Amino acid sequence: MIIDGSLPVGLVANTAAVLAMSLGRLHPELIGADLPDQDGQIHPGITTIVLPVLKSQPEQMANIARRARELPSGEVLVIDFTSLAQQAKTYGDYQSALSATQATALRYMGLCLFGEAAHIKSLTGSLPLLR
Repeated sequence: MIIDGSLPVGLVANTAAVLAMSLGRLHPELIGADLPDQDGQIHPGITTIVLPVLKSQPEQMANIARRARELPSGEVLVIDFTSLAQQAKTYGDYQSALSATQATALRYMGLCLFGEAAHIKSLTGSLPLLR
C-alpha cells in the first residue's frame, strides 16, 4: 500500500481500510481461516500476507499507478483511492464525479498494488515506510 504521507492520521487509517477491503474482496484467498484461541473463542481470519504501508505524494502515486497500468494485463492489480472517493457522500456520488473527471486530474490519496514482488519492488522500491 502507498498512502499520501501528508494526510491526517484519520484519513490515513480510512484510506488503508478502504484499500484493504477492496483487495480482500478481489482476492479472498489472502484471508486466513478463522482460528480458535486456547479457550475456544474463535477469531476471524486475517491477512496471510505482509502488507507494508509506504509513503508518497499524490503526484508520485499518479505516476506509479500509470506505470503499473502500462504493464502487461494482469501483472499488477492497481486499486486506487482518490479525493473524489473520500469526498463523496454516496457511492453514486463517487460514480458521477469519477465519470466526469479525466484520469490525469485525479488526486490520489492511496494505492494498493498487488502482484509479483519484483514488479511491485520496481514500482515502489524507493518509497519509505509510512511512520
